Amino acid sequence: MRSSLAPLGLPVSRDRVIASFPKWYTPEACLQLKDHFHGQVSAACQRRNTGTVGFCKNVFDRDYKATIGVDFEIERFEIAGIPYSLQIWDTAGQEKFKCIASAYYRGAQVIITAFDLTDVQTLAHTRQWLADALRENAASSCFIFLVGTKKDLLSGAACEQAEAEAVHLANEMQAEYWSVSAKTGENVKAFFSRVAALSFEHSVLQDLERRSSTQLQVGDGDLIRMKGSSPESQEGRGLSSLGCC
Repeated sequence: MRSSLAPLGLPVSRDRVIASFPKWYTPEACLQLKDHFHGQVSAACQRRNTGTVGFCKNVFDRDYKATIGVDFEIERFEIAGIPYSLQIWDTAGQEKFKCIASAYYRGAQVIITAFDLTDVQTLAHTRQWLADALRENAASSCFIFLVGTKKDLLSGAACEQAEAEAVHLANEMQAEYWSVSAKTGENVKAFFSRVAALSFEHSVLQDLERRSSTQLQVGDGDLIRMKGSSPESQEGRGLSSLGCC
């Protein structure tokens, strides 16, 4: 999953507007516990200085066919007043599509591995899917989520047992755990809002850091001089050189 800060355009739907930081599903397996955006991000959003957003269709298809190779959607959000979009790449889990899917992992900002809550064997398979994705990405460069699907088919002790095992694995993966139901819609909007908010904050902080670093390098003292001038005559002109670039 990739993301981008989008230019102003058509307004997003009301349920894609995120004003405050979305909460985690369970504190036992989450990427962070804070309930607000980073101070620098909030300030940048107020200045509108953030740099250059299933669930997608809101429909449950009982006869849905398995993904062949790769499927793609773009989901638009408005976060803290800033337009933002997620590029969602859904890759097939079957072994025969493995060589195709791996080409789309590179450069992902978010990795989501999903399993069937009613089939514990699918939980074990998520280790390999994550390993495949991390061959193309450094774990430190992206957010990792473990998602249990078909929550509507489990309840009581069976659900608690399945989720306990999933939370344990999520902690091993250094992932955030969520449990959802595409059929009932339970937690689907909350999950993608959480994904969007974490990715948005990270994107803005990266952009602010990149611009700050660029400004320091370009205006670094007397390294930029006019031809035929001595260092002494150019003293203090570093900022002027920055303004001319």
